[in-house]
Parts: sequence; C-alpha cells; structure tokens
Amino acid sequence: MSAILFVDRDGTLIEEPSDFQIDRFEKLRFVPGVIPAMLRLGEAGYEFVMVTNQDGLGTSAFPRADFDGPHELMMQVFASQGIVFREVLIDSSLPADNAPTRKPGLGLMHGYLRDRSIDWSRSAMVGDRETDVVFARNLGVRAFQFRTKQFGGDWDWAGIAHALLSTTRTAEVVRNTRETRITADVDLDRADEPRVTTGLGFFDHMLEALGKHGGFALGLRCEGDLHIDEHHTVEDCGLALGQALRQALGDKRGIGRYGFTLPMDEALATAALDFSGRPYFVFEGSFQRERVGELPTELVPHFFRSLCETAGLNLHLRVHGDNDHHKIEACFKAVARALRQAIRRDGNELPSTKGVL
Repeated sequence: MSAILFVDRDGTLIEEPSDFQIDRFEKLRFVPGVIPAMLRLGEAGYEFVMVTNQDGLGTSAFPRADFDGPHELMMQVFASQGIVFREVLIDSSLPADNAPTRKPGLGLMHGYLRDRSIDWSRSAMVGDRETDVVFARNLGVRAFQFRTKQFGGDWDWAGIAHALLSTTRTAEVVRNTRETRITADVDLDRADEPRVTTGLGFFDHMLEALGKHGGFALGLRCEGDLHIDEHHTVEDCGLALGQALRQALGDKRGIGRYGFTLPMDEALATAALDFSGRPYFVFEGSFQRERVGELPTELVPHFFRSLCETAGLNLHLRVHGDNDHHKIEACFKAVARALRQAIRRDGNELPSTKGVL
C-alpha cells in the first residue's frame, strides 16, 4: 500500500508572498529544507500530492499568466532533483464562495478516498495554515502545521521527515474465539524480556526464546480450552503472533527479508525464511516422544505453519538430532535468529523488484 504526503504550496513548498497587491510571484524562494526532506520521504516510498487554494485564479485580479510561469519553474526544479508529484490539485474559488473543493473541504479528494491502495495510517498533510490542519483532520490523516511567522506552527521539514520515517514498528492483535482468547503485541525495534503466558509451560519457554533470540519485544497472553486439548492454544497463538508480525512490518521497507542454522548440543536446526507475503511452510524432521512437557510434539510444525499463514512468511525448517527437547528448542531458536536477520531495518529500500511485498 502506498503512503501519500499531501502538501500545501505557498508557505510550505515556496515562501508565502509578502505583498499580495504587487507581483505575487516576483521572487520564487523555496522553503528551507524542503528538497532534502522530500527526497528522503520519496526514497521511503511516499508519493506527493499538492493541494492548494489559489484565490480567484484565472480572474482579472489574479491572471493565469501570473501563476503558470512561476509554478512551472517550481515544478521543473523539483523534477530536476528527483521529486515528482503524483497530482497537483488547485481550487480557484474565493473564501466567500464556501466551495466544497476549497480546503478544508474534501471536494477534490473523492478519488483518493475511494482508493483502497492508499495506506492512510502512514499518510499525512503538511501546510502552514489552520485550514490545512482541519483539512487533514477531515481526511483522517496526521497533520503537520509548518512553522511560519505569519501563521505560527511547530514543524520544519527536517522534523517532519524524521517524524514520518522514525515511526516504531509495533502492533497489538486481539484474537477472541470460542476456543481461545489471545492478546499478542510486538515491538520490532526494541529488545525486552518476553512476557508469555499460555498455560503450557514448555510452550511458554519456546515462545520466550522466539522473542529473546529474535531481538524484539514480545508479549503474548492466551486463555485457551486446555481442558479439551492443546491444539487450539498452540494453533491460535501462531496465528495471532503471525498477524502481529505482519502488521508491525508495515510495507517492509528496509528489512533484511531473508535469513540461520543453529546447533543445540547434538541437535541441529536450519531455518530459511522469506517475508515474501506468500505463506508457505516446509518441515523436515521427526520427534520420538509424544510430548515434551505439556506440549505435544506434533503441534510444533503446526505452530510454525500457523505463524506463516498470517505473517505472510515462507519458512523452510529442518531439524535432526537425538533429544526431542533439544530439537524443538533448536527449531524455535533457529527461527528466532532468522527473524532477527529478516526484520532488521537497514535503510528505506524495498527488498523486491516487484515494488511491493
């Protein structure tokens, strides 16, 4: 899904003219920091849409010729730096007209509001006036009021880029069924002691290893129908955790994507995974014991299959050895280490030639 930065024009991209009675565009000055910030945002996958009120554009009071030349020059400068706007939306009505197309109205936004490919949670609006803030509120996106002497505001372009690109990758999933009640939360950019309670001691130990060796904060609480058996608890924990990982990863920009072979005494487990968005699980291995602790060994591969389904994860897991405890623990730790490699963020590029993961 694409994130869009809606941007006002005067006072946000170029400095607001100081005297509207003289030549409105006598001098074209770019707002400090706008080009470096928009380059960073563009590299991170943001698309740009300009939304501007130009009072009376096309009338004798504001002829098109006064606008078109400077505007085209501005667009050429942006394009020369690699900054391209998806669309430029201009409303030329006067404030007294109270036109629905005039910000903060959404009359120009109908096409975007129907576009299901837009990630509204990451999209935002930058403008220098209170009307831009109200426009963002009406649109349901985050507002950044750019700092100017004329209208106030708290933000500059460097701060806006930092705020949009430094968002932590967190998610919380609540999954309640007739069989289980689960809350799973992850923070992929923070290491912390895992908090796990499922009612199955050995399973808790394995999930704690997944978070600890995965290098991310993990919380998971499950109240399941253990009076029937362990199947629903193990399966649904995998589904909830996979969903949380997928949500926290967002558009997956900058991740390693792939990733581990890990020994556990005489046991050896290999986990090769890919956050491809296409769930697929292959398991090679076997267990001699029916249970380790309270965990049925047949549910070990089933847990990872459930994790893959909701995480959009392709995982090939292989294990061999003599001790089933060691083999299961090696599986969880190998997957955890592969996850650590795959979710680590390094830059903003999307690791895919398709342009989406």
